[in-house]
Amino acid sequence: MDIVLSIIYLVSTITFIVGLKKLGHPETAKNGNLIAALGMGLAIVGTIFINEIKVPTIIYVLIGVAIIIGSIMGWLIAMKVEMTKMPELVSLFNGFGGASAALIGVVEFIGNENISGTEATIVATILSAIAIGAITFSGSLVAWGKLNGSLKSVVKLPKYNIINNLFIIGIIAFSAFIVATGSDSQLFLYGLLVAGLVYGILFVLPIGGADMPVVISLLNSLTGIAAAITGILYDNMVMLVGGILVGSAGIILTVAMCKAMNRTLGSVIFGSFGASAVAEEGVNKSLGTIKKTTSSDAAIMMNYATNVIIVPGYGLAVAQAQHVIHELEELLTSKGVNVKYAIHPVAGRMPGHMNVLLAESNVDYSLLSEMDDINPQFNNADVVLVVGANDVVNPAAHTDPSSPIYGMPILDVENAKHIIVNKRSMKAGYAGIENELFYNSKTSMLFGDAKAALTELVGELKGM
Repeated sequence: MDIVLSIIYLVSTITFIVGLKKLGHPETAKNGNLIAALGMGLAIVGTIFINEIKVPTIIYVLIGVAIIIGSIMGWLIAMKVEMTKMPELVSLFNGFGGASAALIGVVEFIGNENISGTEATIVATILSAIAIGAITFSGSLVAWGKLNGSLKSVVKLPKYNIINNLFIIGIIAFSAFIVATGSDSQLFLYGLLVAGLVYGILFVLPIGGADMPVVISLLNSLTGIAAAITGILYDNMVMLVGGILVGSAGIILTVAMCKAMNRTLGSVIFGSFGASAVAEEGVNKSLGTIKKTTSSDAAIMMNYATNVIIVPGYGLAVAQAQHVIHELEELLTSKGVNVKYAIHPVAGRMPGHMNVLLAESNVDYSLLSEMDDINPQFNNADVVLVVGANDVVNPAAHTDPSSPIYGMPILDVENAKHIIVNKRSMKAGYAGIENELFYNSKTSMLFGDAKAALTELVGELKGM
């Protein structure tokens, strides 16, 4: 039986790796997800039915009911979630993964009849699962609250860096004390659990909204680490390998996100983009005057263009305008216009948000260009249409050393011949800072809901 289970775990592990590899490209991502899910299902079935542990029949019934209920809930949530809510869903599901690891650690600690006589490495592993799982759970819930707007974007306690650093040092020292003394006190156990939950809240609360893609990646990595730790506890290679894959992928993505924002991980954790006064629609004394445009004028400009670059942002997702913008792209292409999409690595609320959004409307992946590839092409762009993007096109990253985003790699939209920016209002972006691009002499502001504005723009173009 052990050999059969080992073979099942090996196959499952391979499916995880293959699935993760396929997730790297939109055209294969769906199959990759299905392959990895199949491997996980195979591992679950093998774990439940192919083992030498004798358990009452009722346990199998409860496991089956839990799987059915969880599968139905997961399917319904995934099918009904709006694209704008996807980052929130990722944070929420990620938090549940951390909670699972923490609960496993608690069960292992309480269920071990002789915890004081257990090897120190095992106790340390159990406590690590509890602490990391708890931090991930509460931190992910705070991130979820920030993303859906129910929590203030930045909440800073006085001397919060000192408080947070002392708190995490205290958690590590307390865990070391439990391991060193071999204590089996459940009071200590729940104290560690509560400390982890509190630190997860303190950890994410001060982090600014613009840093949220990095935070999501980091928390996802911590969940993977927690899963790997539980794999060690149960000597389960599938959990171990799966956790390592998630943890390492999350770390790689976190580093990539930091690089895309010209931020160090430390500056994300210990600092945040600040907030500035939001400009009123019209004139900003320091930046100049904005210029409004209409759908008719924008359509004329785009109709006679040779090269058009579209820059999608979170506003596109909020308006659910991905299908309309695809229609606009196809219409322009039919008129002989060369159209491309410029994708910034941190556009939206999570890594890859814009790629997923456009893939949903069947945009040809070959039209999506990454920042480094598209930036040299803005000089030749007759028109750039910015839809709902803000911070990732802000020239202050190049021109204003006092700006909190100074040095951040951005899309060089300001180099285009003409710029059309679609926004609901002059409200600042997620980083909470003013955007110089809106006051550029080449920029025309097309105010309104993205879906309504683009639909009107498409209608104007069809009449030309």
